[in-house]
Amino acid sequence: MDVQETEVQTDRILTIPNVLSFARLLGVPLFLWLILGPHADGWAIVLLTISGITDWLDGKIARATGQISRLGQLLDPLADRLYIAATLLGLAIRGIIPWWLVGVLLLRDLILAGVLAVLKRHGITGLPVHFLGKAATFCLLWGFPFLLLGDSATGTGLTLGDAARILGWAFAIWGTGLYWWAGLVYVEQARRILKAPQSGAGS
Repeated sequence: MDVQETEVQTDRILTIPNVLSFARLLGVPLFLWLILGPHADGWAIVLLTISGITDWLDGKIARATGQISRLGQLLDPLADRLYIAATLLGLAIRGIIPWWLVGVLLLRDLILAGVLAVLKRHGITGLPVHFLGKAATFCLLWGFPFLLLGDSATGTGLTLGDAARILGWAFAIWGTGLYWWAGLVYVEQARRILKAPQSGAGS
């Protein structure tokens, strides 16, 4: 999820996992419009939930059916990054999360983008996905809907809104910590690859 897989089996474009990834990408601008336009938080939460489910499904289907593709390895992490960025932006504008959290998460992505740019100059197009990256993305993509739900349920008493906010912040804090941990792992992977003579690992 976090950076592209190294195993490539097909160059096919029209596969079930790729269709799911395309659908997730189309949902990004719709999500932003829902929470910033009509404030249709219920539908935005449904959309984020569906995105999280399809994110899990496309990888599961790709591995089970042998439909792992080059395009899919680009679309899947791209959809993750765009959903995280769009959700951060939307929630920050709404005042649901602080702007410093946006900065902390985006700074990690900027650092990793620089590392990947250096690798690309050496002919290496990606790094192997680490479990920490997948866990971080899972926590963030499930924490944000709970935070949105907590904001929508404000004023309903010490029940749904409070529980959703507690769960949302728990996932957000775990996800942010894992996000940076995974980033440091990727930086170390890149350092080892660049240090190894004539290494093509991770491409």
